[in-house]
Amino acid sequence: MTSYPEDFKYTKDHEWIRFDGGEATVGITDFAQRQLGDIVFLELPEVGRRLAQGDVFGQIESVKAVSELFAPVSGEVLATNAALVSHPEAINKTPHESWILKLRPTAAREAAALLDAAGYAALVK
Repeated sequence: MTSYPEDFKYTKDHEWIRFDGGEATVGITDFAQRQLGDIVFLELPEVGRRLAQGDVFGQIESVKAVSELFAPVSGEVLATNAALVSHPEAINKTPHESWILKLRPTAAREAAALLDAAGYAALVK
């Protein structure tokens, strides 16, 4: 059984988010990368783009499928992980360390609706 980092929050769409002061880091969960299989392509948003919670912000493509990526909370894109664009397979190796983007959250209350590690583990059980 995979354990999920306790200091992250999770969406039902299989993204994780870690809050650090006024910034948040977003990636996909181990469950998601296992469902996708070998990841071969990642499409990311422009820095500066404003996202609403639930907005599609990019796509992730594997040998099996193409999936959309959803914003776990509203915010402004501060950075994207260019290294992952060149080497998207890194997500398969270290999904909880392979961040996709950094956001400046604009609606802190939205985080209350996200799952904690135990809630997410129960969801994907």
